[in-house]
Amino acid sequence: MLSSTLKSKRCSFCHSVFMPARPMQAVCSPICARRQVAEKRVEERAQIVTRKEAIKTLPVLKAEAQKAFNAWVRARDAALPCISCGAPPPDLTKLHAGRDAGHYRSVGSAAHLRYHEDNVHGQCVHCNQFRSGNAVDYRIGLIARIGAARVEVLESDNQVRKFTADELRAIRAAYRAKLKQIQKDSP
Repeated sequence: MLSSTLKSKRCSFCHSVFMPARPMQAVCSPICARRQVAEKRVEERAQIVTRKEAIKTLPVLKAEAQKAFNAWVRARDAALPCISCGAPPPDLTKLHAGRDAGHYRSVGSAAHLRYHEDNVHGQCVHCNQFRSGNAVDYRIGLIARIGAARVEVLESDNQVRKFTADELRAIRAAYRAKLKQIQKDSP
């Protein structure tokens, strides 16, 4: 007797016409109900990700951009020897397995060059961490790799630069895309 008083409705998920079994029924079947709940979860998760991205601070964005940039440098220089000591490339199957992204001019002395492709090259952990970058040999290797003129440009670049949040997001996205391209192209 209750179903005779109910009128047909449109399913809020698939938009097909159905006869509801209950007065507050909004979907035609349990399948549409599950799909609608799953879709709402996906939308909520996307909103959470967007809100989390919006509240990230500059230090967090710098760290994320640096992580993406360093991963790209390690992938770019995977087949090359250490820029400082010439050690052959290590087995790179682990996290970064004996290979760092070593800066010629350190981030502390030239923060504006932290994402400059000429300033950062693959360097063995020993040279980068235990020999403080091995700067003298790094310069010799850098001249051999990119040329004296570009090294002098790096050494004379002393501009002050502050990265904005949007620039850091763009840097992070660009180097993630470049890393994916390298990984896609490698056999």
